[in-house]
Amino acid sequence: MKTILILALLLLSPVLARASEEAAWAALSRPGAIALMRHALAPGTGDPPNFTLGDCATQRNLDGRGREQARRAGAALLEKGVAFDRVFTSEWCRARETAELLGHGAPEPLPALNSFFGERSLGPERTEAALAALAALPEGARVMLVSHQVNVTALSGVFPASGEIVVGFLGPEGFEAAGTILIAP
Repeated sequence: MKTILILALLLLSPVLARASEEAAWAALSRPGAIALMRHALAPGTGDPPNFTLGDCATQRNLDGRGREQARRAGAALLEKGVAFDRVFTSEWCRARETAELLGHGAPEPLPALNSFFGERSLGPERTEAALAALAALPEGARVMLVSHQVNVTALSGVFPASGEIVVGFLGPEGFEAAGTILIAP
């Protein structure tokens, strides 16, 4: 029985992923859509011990595949006619570079999107600040936020892959995910 359940999940997984992606693309066409993206591929986990926010040489950064993934994601969005009123990014170099390579306007730093991977106690504060920033936007604004796995998960409940975009809307309970889009590296 367990084997049948695992087999059924494996067979349904691509179908569910396609349905999620279709829902995400449809949601992006609506006013007020929020695209919440984990930065593109930056091999490794966390940051080195000598990490300094303003010094990219001390951080984990995008590699060539990550840069290409960000460009491809931006191109896919443009191909589908998706445009954003504003693009916000974490101050980490890998997030900022992802946002720049998307080609959807000059990214604006939003400290609420900064990673709290190394300081989990900052999670609730950053999540509330990000939700407040979204709530302060003009009604119907379509925005892109580029951040980190911990931030995306805290906001959406989705554990995204590198470069994955969680699309949703701000609702009474916070961010409500409609689906996800993943452009492979």
